[in-house]
Amino acid sequence: MRVIFMGTPDFSVPVLQALVDAGHEVAAVYCQPPRPAGRGKKDRPSPVQRRAEELGLEVRYPASLKPVEAQAGFAAFGADVAVVVAYGLILPQPILDAPQYGCLNIHASLLPRWRGAAPIHRAIMAGDVQTGICIMQMDAGLDTGPVLLREATDIIPTETTGTLHDRLSEMGAALVVRALADLPKLSPQMQANDGVTYAAKIDKAEARVDWTQSAEKVDQLIRGLSPFPGAWCIVSGERIKLLGSRVVAGDGQPGQVIGGFVIACGNGAVEITDAQRSGKKAMPAGEILKGLSLGARVD
Repeated sequence: MRVIFMGTPDFSVPVLQALVDAGHEVAAVYCQPPRPAGRGKKDRPSPVQRRAEELGLEVRYPASLKPVEAQAGFAAFGADVAVVVAYGLILPQPILDAPQYGCLNIHASLLPRWRGAAPIHRAIMAGDVQTGICIMQMDAGLDTGPVLLREATDIIPTETTGTLHDRLSEMGAALVVRALADLPKLSPQMQANDGVTYAAKIDKAEARVDWTQSAEKVDQLIRGLSPFPGAWCIVSGERIKLLGSRVVAGDGQPGQVIGGFVIACGNGAVEITDAQRSGKKAMPAGEILKGLSLGARVD
């Protein structure tokens, strides 16, 4: 099929590669404009832009798709379908209507649960035991369109957003290739009205650990915010990012260090398995403790 691909971050790259590998004609790639990054604050292209240019594909990164000129340029590609995954811009109705088969979105949840911006983070933070991928026919609502295909996967108890992100990205790539192969024969299924939840964008204010919470909730927060933005606490006056954890047996006052990197919570305890000091690389907790004294408690 003649495809327009729309995506921006690392999550989207395997999907673009899968479309190319499956033999689809990628007429154009749309992504977010390059952003200032690094110490020099030079414009840095997105992961999708870099991969698309390596593949010799035409890349466009309009700041908005609302101008008539942008919409006309999109329609001029004459695409059969657009594949959208973590693109980052709202698609106006003329964009949704331009391809013959419309725009298909790869969404990293089992809709209607976790519509919105941060479905992977929110699934882990909520303690969900299962998530998945939906291939959705896009409409004007927020992830409200009918679902063409879905595939579920269990969330591993020690899984972080980072590891689940990578698994779901590969799942989405494989599933959208299946969807395109069978597109004229697929029957869109309307989403249920029950069970709708919204995955709000992660606010950094959520990231500080509240040790009065249960061990389960603290563990879910740490894993759900790893690797970005990273849950954190104060250890001996230093802000430490917590990137891996597991629930363990233990009892004490919330925030009390009860052995190794095991911290008492409001109910039970959490062992920190991976962490990061300010200005340092992430490393296993055992390595962190060689140069850091936890003291009697953390905050």
